Amino acid sequence: MAKFELKLPKMGESVAEATITSWLKNVGDTIEADEAVLEIATDKVDSEVPSEVDGILTEILFNVDDIVKVGQVIAVIETDASAAQAPAAPQQESVLAPGAESPEVAQVAQTVEAAKSAVAAPVTSTEDRFYSPLVKNIAKQEGVSQSELDGISGTGKDGRVTKNDIFVYLDNKKTAPASTAASSTSESGKETASAEPVKQASVAAQPKQEKTGDKQKAASEFASNGDEIIEMTRMGKLISHHMVESVQKSAHVQSFIEADVTNIWNWRNKVKSGFAKHEGENLTFTPIFFEAVAKALRDFPMMNISLQDDKIIKKKHINIGMAAALPDGNLIVPVIKDADQLNLIGMTKRVNDLANRARLNQLKPDDIQGGTYTVTNVGTFGSIMGTPIINQPQVGILALGAIRKVPAVVETPEGDFIAIRYRMFLSHSYDHRVVNGALGGQFVKAVKDYLEAWDVNREI
Repeated sequence: MAKFELKLPKMGESVAEATITSWLKNVGDTIEADEAVLEIATDKVDSEVPSEVDGILTEILFNVDDIVKVGQVIAVIETDASAAQAPAAPQQESVLAPGAESPEVAQVAQTVEAAKSAVAAPVTSTEDRFYSPLVKNIAKQEGVSQSELDGISGTGKDGRVTKNDIFVYLDNKKTAPASTAASSTSESGKETASAEPVKQASVAAQPKQEKTGDKQKAASEFASNGDEIIEMTRMGKLISHHMVESVQKSAHVQSFIEADVTNIWNWRNKVKSGFAKHEGENLTFTPIFFEAVAKALRDFPMMNISLQDDKIIKKKHINIGMAAALPDGNLIVPVIKDADQLNLIGMTKRVNDLANRARLNQLKPDDIQGGTYTVTNVGTFGSIMGTPIINQPQVGILALGAIRKVPAVVETPEGDFIAIRYRMFLSHSYDHRVVNGALGGQFVKAVKDYLEAWDVNREI
């Protein structure tokens, strides 16, 4: 019988493993080629793993929440459906004494008992314990020592610590500092400590128990009052963690400037129909704005950097992240690679492709990797300006406000006059640890200048 091993596919150069979030098929289900078998998640994006063949799913080798490395076999598919469904051939009966057990049955029973013992046995040593790169990175950023990491109870395969495990540990650590400190003191002075410190440690642990009880009580009160309790999604928890981490890490400063985009407004209205007809793409304002940002980043390369410890990394490529809202309310940032090398047609196609795939949850891990600067369009939701949070490890992010038709002073050689103009605010958040006010202000001023210098007679 032909068997096909379904392996975790390569998802990009920077992705080495993924977490299984759900199985879409069960053992015994018929599967068609290109049909999704399971859903997986990296630290930033969810995706599906399709089957490469037609057949029947005969084995599932990993459970939900297990971490799987790229190239590992995750399931087995029987490609000969008729053979898989055919009844097994009758086996020749063996003659055994009444009550006797065949050697094969005894061997299987011993194997099962050994497996049960291995699963039930407590982990007594963490010397060879495996930690994923993501867990190690979180531990490093949060200052979790190796001994602390070894002490975390893992819920993953073979007791492996998952990112959710370490997040829970960090939350508990923040809510009960007195208990943690008392416990650590008791451990370090275990040989000489009297019973009194142990008693104090037990008392110190009580507030945490009370808080847990308070949470349960609060949840009960919400339910009785008719309030709805909504569990945060996996992506929502990750976004929450990244946002808090960014605010704690970077010294956020903002600069604001207003740009006159009347020429761009009129030019787009003039060419958008022909553009759609010849290029098959809808021309929005986004690629126009991104072209200006890419030019400004080329003029001010010290905005196209990241900070690692005390070292500044000046990026060779200009990769602009495009913050996009998902239908479920979450946020994702696909990246336009080498944005300064694209003309307006190429930029439009790249922007539209990433935006469409983001809405359909079809982005690949590589689509959201490698960003060097981020742009978010708060004007989409009617906001005239915003103070966006920096997307780590970058040092700047630009918010595009809503385009408004307003009265404005227009300067001409013949004198000044009031006219109706299309204007918008640009809000630039940057990391004051490495970007001073002069650079932050000059950069956003350059973006404004590129937008206002738009040629109304420009050819596509």
